[in-house]
Amino acid sequence: MYRRTILAACLSFSQWISAATYALPEDGSNLVGTIHYHSIVAGETMSDIAKQYDVGFLSLMAANKGVDPFLPPEDYVLTIPSQTILPEVEYKGIVINLAELRLYYFEPDKDIVHIFPVGIGRIGQDTPEMTTKISQLRKNPTWTPPASIRKDYLEKGIELPDVVPAGPENPLGDYAMRLAYGTGSYLIHGTNKDFGIGLRVSAGCIRMDPKDIDWLFNEAKVGLQVRVIDEPIKVALEPDRSVFIEAHEPLTRSDGTKKAMSIPQELEWWLDEYGISDRIAKAAVLAQNGVPVEVVPPMEALE
Repeated sequence: MYRRTILAACLSFSQWISAATYALPEDGSNLVGTIHYHSIVAGETMSDIAKQYDVGFLSLMAANKGVDPFLPPEDYVLTIPSQTILPEVEYKGIVINLAELRLYYFEPDKDIVHIFPVGIGRIGQDTPEMTTKISQLRKNPTWTPPASIRKDYLEKGIELPDVVPAGPENPLGDYAMRLAYGTGSYLIHGTNKDFGIGLRVSAGCIRMDPKDIDWLFNEAKVGLQVRVIDEPIKVALEPDRSVFIEAHEPLTRSDGTKKAMSIPQELEWWLDEYGISDRIAKAAVLAQNGVPVEVVPPMEALE
């Protein structure tokens, strides 16, 4: 049974076979991937495990609340957030959901989606929601630090050069894709650091792991559509009439606002129509663990 396969436990994957790449469901589903599990080996950290499975650090922590990220207990079984509900958008180009710190690339003419963890803008330098396109592709980019970043560094006693040349000291890494939004100051780029993927750490740009952007850069073209959204709650109504909900911690914006966290109205109507309790849905919204939770079983199980 497809649903049972999705929920099956697979312990102790020692290697992640590849980046998260899935065929788009053909049966009306919008669930992709499967939940995996990892038994912690002595000396591993949550950061190590996030890199191994190519998932975001915060996503891994959200799926395993209460686990020490630096000294997780040996033999503890972690939930790997490797299943997701596709965002409710057109399956085209690049889609970045800020709330889940994930980038989706819908490969043209192949009905395939590739999913990557990303870093986004920290509070005070929010990454904006937008619908735009790639305006420039640059390999081995130079970096011209904006005035706000130069000021931040000066406060730490560091004077940045006017232009940082390509190379190991360049925080953009080896690749940068400029977005045609505003003044063109927002990029999807790599990094020269070994942290920051799956975190709110950038000055507003979208930061990718070097191996991920190495692949994506060579797939992308100038003019490719890019959509940046902020959807902390996603719902999947599956072909067997089961319903899943996936809730992420909402981003706090610079003005202190957050997206509302409540059961979507459409799901409330569905539950009410069939006389199903909203208890599980409410618990999932409160938990904000970032993995799909079944709130309505297949309809044949209710009959």
